[in-house]
Amino acid sequence: MARAGVTVERLVQAAADLADEIGFDNVTVTALARRFGVKEGSLYSHIKNMRELRVKVALLALAELADAAGAALAGRSGKDALVAFADAYRDYARKHPGRYAATRFPLDPETAAASAGVRHVEMTRAILHGYRVPESDQVDAIRFLGSTFHGFVSLETAGSFGHSRDVRHEDASWSRILDALHTALSHWPRE
Repeated sequence: MARAGVTVERLVQAAADLADEIGFDNVTVTALARRFGVKEGSLYSHIKNMRELRVKVALLALAELADAAGAALAGRSGKDALVAFADAYRDYARKHPGRYAATRFPLDPETAAASAGVRHVEMTRAILHGYRVPESDQVDAIRFLGSTFHGFVSLETAGSFGHSRDVRHEDASWSRILDALHTALSHWPRE
């Protein structure tokens, strides 16, 4: 096994790369063992089970996505921040479809609280603060943005917009959706 250079970090990275190639749900210990040229059983000295590996890939993906979104947000506010944040999510999902799927993997509350998922929420709250969305409404607004971004990206990466056969139409739709989100946040209903 030392010959193969398997470490937890390399195993997680290989699983993330494989997820981008074949889909997060299709990653198996068998496929990873083949990639490293080792027997399946030898990988279990690095991970307890497939669930643990999936959690580690999810944590890696959440951190990568938070880094990308944070870099995109730097120095921006208002609509510019909203667009940069949304584009970072869309770009990450397009470049890393398997990793993006991993960001949706259910984590236990303790693991989630210690993950980069917290950074995602903090960045979203910062955007909402610029729109003056009251703190009492921010959970609803975060869900509104997240479900819109995820819905579009999921449909796009699944090829559901294939009827248009023109990427410009998808980009135009994305731009219009971001305009609509900006308008909705600018006129967030007050109680």
